[in-house]
Amino acid sequence: MDARHLTSAAVARRSIEGGLHDPAAFRAALLGVPVGERDACVDRVLGLDDLPGDGPALPPGGVPYLPCAVEVILRMVDEAPVRPTDVFVDVGAGPGRVSALVHLLTGAGAIGLEIQPQLVQAAHRLTARLGLSRVACVEGDAAITAATIVIGSVFFFYCPFSGARLAKVLDDLEPIARTRPLRVCCVDLPLPPRSWLRREPGRGAELEIYRS
Repeated sequence: MDARHLTSAAVARRSIEGGLHDPAAFRAALLGVPVGERDACVDRVLGLDDLPGDGPALPPGGVPYLPCAVEVILRMVDEAPVRPTDVFVDVGAGPGRVSALVHLLTGAGAIGLEIQPQLVQAAHRLTARLGLSRVACVEGDAAITAATIVIGSVFFFYCPFSGARLAKVLDDLEPIARTRPLRVCCVDLPLPPRSWLRREPGRGAELEIYRS
């Protein structure tokens, strides 16, 4: 990143830490950074310089932590869309990068679900460092805990798992969908058919959005 964008990231971080964060201003500043440098800019704002590796708590069939591209998150918050009144749930949240970024872009409340304790601890440090009172991370197996997040309205999956575990999470979300419309956003993860979910046509690329 060049000096101008390093300064922009530092200004954004100070604003967040000082409780003066404005989602529209943050988004405008991020869009002012060249596409190829936006991931580095976000990591600098969030202080994600040195993350712990995956540990033994990662279950068979679980996918090691991989950060989702900022460009995909920008598309998702626009196309879902994610509003300030939503509660965004990141299934397989890692260190809380997506949860924090979605909150900063939209003002929505955000909850991450993560099974690896060292990544949950990193997420807790992130939210404490930036004073993000509307962002939380819950430790546990998403195949079990997703059903307990009954306040969620937008659920995000970046390849956390597949097969029977994914099918169980979708089945557990159906009762929540009976209480309010849900949006399920997936990156590089085709969902098995469910009668209560309708895939939005014409998305293409790596992002797919489903509605209840």
